[in-house]
Amino acid sequence: MRKTISIICFVLAAITMWADEQEGTMRPNLLDSMPGVEVKQDSSVYVLLRTAIYGQQQLVEIDGYRVQIYSSNQQQTAKAEALELETKLKDKISQTLYVQYLPPFWKVRLGDFRDYEDAKEYKRLFVQQYPEMQGDTYVVRDKIMVMQ
Repeated sequence: MRKTISIICFVLAAITMWADEQEGTMRPNLLDSMPGVEVKQDSSVYVLLRTAIYGQQQLVEIDGYRVQIYSSNQQQTAKAEALELETKLKDKISQTLYVQYLPPFWKVRLGDFRDYEDAKEYKRLFVQQYPEMQGDTYVVRDKIMVMQ
């Protein structure tokens, strides 16, 4: 069942990108304007599809920013809490979600932002949607993955 859904999402995304290419534009959110249609996919799917269609682009790691929403060094509970937070949010947010263990801390971070202002705006929108997490949410410098 999960494979079928993944294949359908892949085909829909590929058709959307192909149609946009024919028009000379790239609109990754074409389906967003259709009432009653909601497509949820990890942002890395779009990156992979774009690479497959256009070829020569590749992911590179650069200095950038992410929005940190969780950090703990409580060894008995931190990993479970980080993974629980990932499960809770992974289908509800538009940015890529990263669960990292950077000894001795477990961290949950969102997005791949090239500049601080974009990360700050996403942090504002995230806190607006999840006000209970406001005290634990920060913009942090990190290595990010982008197309080049």
